[in-house]
Amino acid sequence: MKIEFLGDGPALVIEGSQRILVVADLHFGIEADLAVHGLHFKSHSTERLERLLRTIDAARADTLILLGDIKHSIPSLTRQEFFEMPGVFSTLRSRIPLKVFCGNHDIGIERFLLPGELQPKVGAVIDGVGYLHGHTYPSAALSGHLIVCGHHHPMVCLYDDVGCSLQSPAYLRAGIDTAALGLDAKKSDTPARVLFMPAFNEIAGYDILQITRNPFSPLSRCMATDDAEVILADGTYIGSLRSLEHEKDC
Repeated sequence: MKIEFLGDGPALVIEGSQRILVVADLHFGIEADLAVHGLHFKSHSTERLERLLRTIDAARADTLILLGDIKHSIPSLTRQEFFEMPGVFSTLRSRIPLKVFCGNHDIGIERFLLPGELQPKVGAVIDGVGYLHGHTYPSAALSGHLIVCGHHHPMVCLYDDVGCSLQSPAYLRAGIDTAALGLDAKKSDTPARVLFMPAFNEIAGYDILQITRNPFSPLSRCMATDDAEVILADGTYIGSLRSLEHEKDC
């Protein structure tokens, strides 16, 4: 298995017997929700979709996996989402076959999907890798596999003497406590690991240290922080999570 990091996404290409492009947390329609809270931005859905299409072209992949939170509003569809989502899916289908793992923001999105595109919310193994959005307990079928998930929007914040000097989307890779997750470690000699993907949406990010200090999902609560590692969106290795914690505490 080969993993390529596409920093202009951010996105992953995972290559085994097929090339799979993986994108998480697009959050189309986020501008409408922000407007309800008094923050007014014009919709960037067109620009976001164009960036995704450029990523698809650069990846030269066989399949696109969308790891959930494709739309933003909960618990229903906004007017913006209702009119934008059919065009988004139609445009993507014209370029590449889709597999969609719904997230907690994707209520009602099934109406826009074709047969065979919707995948189980608890995850599935595709070409030897486990995928799910990340807000639920994973299926037992994912035991012994690398698990790739979205939902957490990890962003690394590096600090200097003045304050925060760098904010960048990042990946968080760690071992997981399979017993706590209800996965059967005896099914495989390979320990399960999780790779948390950054959000494709340009305004969605969450401090990677807060994900570990205040976990909000089964996977983040059950990850082994002692061996966790941080990788920037372009594949640059930052180091251990512990080194970031030490830097911030200093």
